[in-house]
Amino acid sequence: MSFLNALEDRRSIYVLGKSIDIDEAIDAIKEAVKLSSSAFNSQTSRVLILIEQAHDKFWQDIVAKDVKTDMERQGFPKSVWEGTKAKLDGFAAAGLTALFFEDMAVVKGLQEQFPHYADHFLAWSEQSTGIASVNAWVALSDIGLGANLQHYNPIIDDSVAKTFDIPASWSLRGQLVVGTPQVIPTPKSFMDDADRFKIFSA
Repeated sequence: MSFLNALEDRRSIYVLGKSIDIDEAIDAIKEAVKLSSSAFNSQTSRVLILIEQAHDKFWQDIVAKDVKTDMERQGFPKSVWEGTKAKLDGFAAAGLTALFFEDMAVVKGLQEQFPHYADHFLAWSEQSTGIASVNAWVALSDIGLGANLQHYNPIIDDSVAKTFDIPASWSLRGQLVVGTPQVIPTPKSFMDDADRFKIFSA
């Protein structure tokens, strides 16, 4: 039952602190991603781990600048940006950020190698990044860390690629914010099993 307990403990925690063991957190992320399943064992997940100044720069400069520009272009009122900025500052207060990518060069290669399944590899790639990111999230939770998963892509894609010299084939899929939990999450509710599962024996 330890695996199910770990799944139960994994929650979205948004109030996070910086006091984390960076090496332990990085090891947990790396092992979880390496052990995650992928279509044809293609191992398409790629991860950029930002710590210390790089983590702060990501949220306070890169994301803040690109999101503000995007909101201004769409005509959002200043008050909406102020609320968003407070949220971004909260992410910056955490200990590190793991950016999850998919290597689309590998996906394209699989499409060419297995044309019969070509239409499915994009969906399978999305499943792979979901598996890898949630496995990393659970592994971090299991060592007492909190996290939340954000998706500021594609707004920030170009800035991230230029700042961190990201290969052109890497497609940004999510940003896992990691830190020490500063709050106790409220109990999680679940829909009724009868509405979610069907079981047949014949």
